[in-house]
Amino acid sequence: MSARPTRTRPALARLVRLRRRLTVLFAATTAVCLVVLAFVASSIDGRSRAGGLDKEIARRADGLARAVWMDKGTLHLEPLAEDALAREPGALAVVSGSKSSKAPEVRWSRPGPAELPDAGRLDGLWRKVLEQQETVYATETSRDGTTLRWAASPVWDDDSIGAAVLAAADPGPGERDHETLVRWLALGGTGLVLAAALVGHLLSGRSMREALRALDQQEQFLAEAAHELRTPLATLRVTLEAGSAAESARLVDRMGRLVGGLLTRARVEAGAQEVELTPLRLDQLVEQVVDEVGQVRPGADIAVTAESVVVAGDPDLLEQAVRNLVENALRHGGSTPVEVRVHPGGVAVRDHGPGFEATSGAGGNGIGLAIVRWVADLHGGTVALGPAPGGGALAELRIGAPERER
Repeated sequence: MSARPTRTRPALARLVRLRRRLTVLFAATTAVCLVVLAFVASSIDGRSRAGGLDKEIARRADGLARAVWMDKGTLHLEPLAEDALAREPGALAVVSGSKSSKAPEVRWSRPGPAELPDAGRLDGLWRKVLEQQETVYATETSRDGTTLRWAASPVWDDDSIGAAVLAAADPGPGERDHETLVRWLALGGTGLVLAAALVGHLLSGRSMREALRALDQQEQFLAEAAHELRTPLATLRVTLEAGSAAESARLVDRMGRLVGGLLTRARVEAGAQEVELTPLRLDQLVEQVVDEVGQVRPGADIAVTAESVVVAGDPDLLEQAVRNLVENALRHGGSTPVEVRVHPGGVAVRDHGPGFEATSGAGGNGIGLAIVRWVADLHGGTVALGPAPGGGALAELRIGAPERER
């Protein structure tokens, strides 16, 4: 049984493909979340930088618009010489005009006219101040080719706007910092997506570990079932040809129990049948199974030593497990006596045949003991197989963990 059955290769391939899909799905989900978070962070940072720049230039423009003043059309620029806002870095200008003028007149600027927008853009900014009658903003290219962010605040002459103070700042440093943030977000997001793909691959592999183990167990079980059923089928053909009706009936009965065990296991593992553990007398169940085996196998030498033991178990499954142990001992022990002992915590079955080592080359323990192991596992127990003292084989079904392990 060293070779893996070929019919299970598609199932293994499907598990591998499922693991890949889970890895891709995990990475894709992480990527979508990171893209959304990066977009939100980038948008917030961009708006914050733009808002901070507008707030800074508006502070200077509004402050200087309150510092200069107009009296009946006369613009007084004397406060600019003493105001600290006028000495802060950044382009500044004061323009004046009227609603009928084609373009505003530059009355004062710093550092010079080259930093101001051309006449058409300057006129557009002036018109916007007149229309909105509040501080307005615009990103304009100056005459020397520099792109600046401008704020224009109105200077009132009684109830009309007679001039406007323009303050500008270079948005370049903030935009470069924003681009650096976007690049780091992209690099960090890429690294996190790769890490998520690795984590998803590891987690999907761990989650499928039980499925792979179950697949291996299924392959072993099917291999054992094929071998165990092949032997009685071959024997049944021989006995039918020889005309031995009694032996044929016994083999058919054995095959029926094996198939029944397979069906029960399939139903339980598929969830179609539930295992209900109820209190029952293990000694009485074992004695009943031995009586039934004795009726099927007249002349079988089976001795039962039983204590009064109550366990929580499924009677049908335990009956099947005990019968498999007894029949396995009769089959491999030859004509030697079989001893069955019921003790607190389990059932021990011994034969006086050649033992497991001598029989392992003829097909191993078979599906019978595989079903016994499965029943023991459902009852929180184990199956111990080994040589018996003085020769023969000893198989013990233990129900539940030993007291010291609890």
